[in-house]
Amino acid sequence: MRKAAVQRKTKETQIKVELNLDGKGVSKTKTSIGFLDHMLELFAKHGLFDLKIEAKGDLKVDQHHTVEDIGIVIGQAFAKALGNKKGINRTGFFAFPMDESLAVFAVDIAGRPYLKFESEFTREKINDLSSDCIPEFFQGFANELRANIHVRAFEARTDHHKAEAIFKAFGKAMKMACSKDKRALDDIPSTKGKI
Repeated sequence: MRKAAVQRKTKETQIKVELNLDGKGVSKTKTSIGFLDHMLELFAKHGLFDLKIEAKGDLKVDQHHTVEDIGIVIGQAFAKALGNKKGINRTGFFAFPMDESLAVFAVDIAGRPYLKFESEFTREKINDLSSDCIPEFFQGFANELRANIHVRAFEARTDHHKAEAIFKAFGKAMKMACSKDKRALDDIPSTKGKI
């Protein structure tokens, strides 16, 4: 079973994540940031990942440490659950339309972390989530999974729809990248023989 449980405890945050890559999209998230919970539920649903998150952070300071560390721990959970990465597709991409908005998410679980995030939000907050923390979430995730990630979100009438399209595309792209190809179950998806 491709499952993982990861914890991170610092002076700023306490985070627990449980992940099942081959789940049904069931999620239970408690981050104390309602809109982030909503985005992570969308991610799990569209990726068909079972995801449980419990997070406490120094929100009296701001949301940065909490949001970034949640990305870090989810990235660590994916890395642990994927193990040696034999048989996975390794790459995934998805273009997700959300009414008037469109987001494109591409990922390569290649052992090299990189994030290219091209999206601008018009408001400082989307409901209760600081919009400038969204790229920090993906940077933490990319660093710990050691994945190359490109995110592009096009013009949208609302920041809500733009963020929603990004997280739904994130789930779909990760589902594709983590899925196994029956023709290569014993192979590392790299000509190097290692990721």
